[in-house]
Amino acid sequence: MSRAVLSVMGGALALLAAPLSLAAPPEGLADKLTHNGQPMPVASIEESPLSGLYEVRLKGGETLYTDADGEYMVVGDLYRNRDGQMVNLTESAANERRQARLDEVPEDKRVIYKPAGEVKARITVFTDTSCPYCQKFHKEVPRLNRMGIAVDYLAFPRAGVDSEAARVLSQAWCADNATEALTAAMRGETPDATAQCEAPVAEQYELGRELGIQGTPAIVLPNGRMVPGYVPAERLASMLGIEE
Repeated sequence: MSRAVLSVMGGALALLAAPLSLAAPPEGLADKLTHNGQPMPVASIEESPLSGLYEVRLKGGETLYTDADGEYMVVGDLYRNRDGQMVNLTESAANERRQARLDEVPEDKRVIYKPAGEVKARITVFTDTSCPYCQKFHKEVPRLNRMGIAVDYLAFPRAGVDSEAARVLSQAWCADNATEALTAAMRGETPDATAQCEAPVAEQYELGRELGIQGTPAIVLPNGRMVPGYVPAERLASMLGIEE
């Protein structure tokens, strides 16, 4: 489902600016949410700052809002206008959820490229060794490390967990030196096929799908904001507030 921006005008702005009591989602609301007669893939329903409106998060990462009966829906972002500032509440909540889920991934299931000195920032990147833009981004990693930016890789084989890319990622994750193996795989070299372990490729792929990732590289900043696609090192450092 595509996302459209919710335009908040006139009296609605006044409502969003005022503090509102929150109500728990009505029981059975998820069962009422259908699209063309089919149940919506609801992941969660939570209270919204706007009275009578509930935030619905779908399994693909999309967010919409509905009334207590599931009869009226708004697809898009909810904003709060307060003290002269427009804050995207939908995006802020999505960032918090995304970062919380990533915090659950232990370090030993990541392939991490660390700076030699001080770590000024740490980003998470869902990658696929068969992806040309992932290969291009990986060439930026040494420069990012020199600028104090650590790069944590998670696996996201675009063609699925039964693909050749998934097999290569599994071999890289299982290698004795995973960073060297992943770098070699980014150059098109095949990692040592004898390496065996319980590679977390499938679970990281499912995590990526849960977070709404559709392509690689998908870069997640420390605040949970997701930046899709290739980003040069200098621009990424600027986004992180880091100067070389």
